[in-house]
Amino acid sequence: MKSVEATGKTVEEAIKNALEQLELPIERVEVEILAEPSAGLFGLIGSKQARVRVSEKLIPEHYLVEFTKGILERMGLDGEVESERDEETLRLNVSGQRMGMLIGKRGQTLNALQYLLNVIYHKHFPDQGGRLVLDVGNYREKREKTLRTLAENLAKKAVRTRREIVLEPMTPQERRIIHTALQDYKAVTTYSQGEEPYRKVVIAPK
Repeated sequence: MKSVEATGKTVEEAIKNALEQLELPIERVEVEILAEPSAGLFGLIGSKQARVRVSEKLIPEHYLVEFTKGILERMGLDGEVESERDEETLRLNVSGQRMGMLIGKRGQTLNALQYLLNVIYHKHFPDQGGRLVLDVGNYREKREKTLRTLAENLAKKAVRTRREIVLEPMTPQERRIIHTALQDYKAVTTYSQGEEPYRKVVIAPK
């Protein structure tokens, strides 16, 4: 969080000088008046300027976008990070070249970074509800489509072979996709087994 002290003949002028240094609009800062201006003796001797401390507001979207950009820089990646929010979710979307490194095998790196960002999000902004979702180039949407297709194909196999099928370990979000995809599939039932992070979905014929 950036913060500067500035002076001016008036409080307003001191704030203006601080905003120019921070390159931020007034809506994104908090102002603390450290000293009011004083004319001094005869308006000349001992006169004092106004002094203020202006600090950037800690806004979740801005803070987490900058934090994610820092991760990209440390990984040697050049990408853009944008945020969007609805009532339940704060989404960070990363775009750029060579982003496969950020995703990792089957999204493992992406999920680890999302977990880290969620910890930071709720630590620094405990009054904020909902969760944070990190995505790269719409990977999660593509992954969801892949998992839904996989679920349907494996459900058919389970019915055909009359045997349970155990999937690979997945995150809670990915397991939820499998369960949801097959919740109306009357020929099979699904459940999870095992302990995190090795918890798996089982597709069983009825």
